[in-house]
Amino acid sequence: MTDHTKRGGACTPNTSIHCSVTNCAHHCENAQYCGLNAIQVGTHEANPAMDQCTDCQSFEKLS
Repeated sequence: MTDHTKRGGACTPNTSIHCSVTNCAHHCENAQYCGLNAIQVGTHEANPAMDQCTDCQSFEKLS
């Protein structure tokens, strides 16, 4: 299934990476998936204790 990213390029949804962040450049327009092969998950906390402490570091804001 080929889709398009928010930037208009081809996007093959990675069904292993569910995503609802529609203002990310890697979000496939017609599916709730990311178009990247893999993502980097990180934290902005020294000792993360809940899901709000983690971040998708592969996120690129759609400009």
